[in-house]
Amino acid sequence: MLRITKEADYAIMLLVHLSTAPAGQIVTAREIAEQTGLPLPMVGKILRGLVREGVLSSHRGVAGGYSFDRSANDTSVAEVIRAVEGPISMVQCGAEPGACDRESSCPTRLNWVQISRAIEATLERIPISSMRGAQRSDEPLLAVSDDASDRARPRPS
Repeated sequence: MLRITKEADYAIMLLVHLSTAPAGQIVTAREIAEQTGLPLPMVGKILRGLVREGVLSSHRGVAGGYSFDRSANDTSVAEVIRAVEGPISMVQCGAEPGACDRESSCPTRLNWVQISRAIEATLERIPISSMRGAQRSDEPLLAVSDDASDRARPRPS
């Protein structure tokens, strides 16, 4: 089974939560943890990583905390996953060339790299704003057609 880490899942949850606040509103890690029900140590770690990668802003001092100053429409799920986990890749050699001693003779490497790029491109097209609220199970985040030139489109808002 392939899945993203709990940390990446929580990071997306935190940004969805922060995106519902007015732009620039400063919220503490403790407040975010209480409001989302996520463990404070994990929330703090994720928030620091998102600040380090430029996804969030941090504010020091008595009234300090974190703010999401960007639009949730302009921040992709891929960007958040990369900020928390690093490169998006199905196999290690796709993210870290030279990491495998079989890389030069591997018959599947190039296919895995292409698959990884397709997954990343799809995640790039999904903004954090699309992750808000409940989706019906039959309502896709992306519309997919059989036309090769139109593989994935964001669904209309």
